[in-house]
Amino acid sequence: MFEHPDGPSRPGRGGAPPPEPRRVVFSYLVPVHVEVEDDQVTRVVVIDETPVTDPKVVEGDPAYLDQALAASDNGQDWPSWRFGY
Repeated sequence: MFEHPDGPSRPGRGGAPPPEPRRVVFSYLVPVHVEVEDDQVTRVVVIDETPVTDPKVVEGDPAYLDQALAASDNGQDWPSWRFGY
């Protein structure tokens, strides 16, 4: 293993510890498609193309919410989630 001449770069080897990850979990209302057969839920599809509105912080750093919202809606295509029971 070769170290950089300015000093160790790995945590625990005398270098600076890595910064704590910024993390926030938020919730918001989205439409869902629910299929019921014979009084049993058989499938739930979350329609995730809905824009985030009125988010509520569930856990994490609330100061990071605005940046997290921008990252979560960056134009990336995401498939709808399907839950089968």
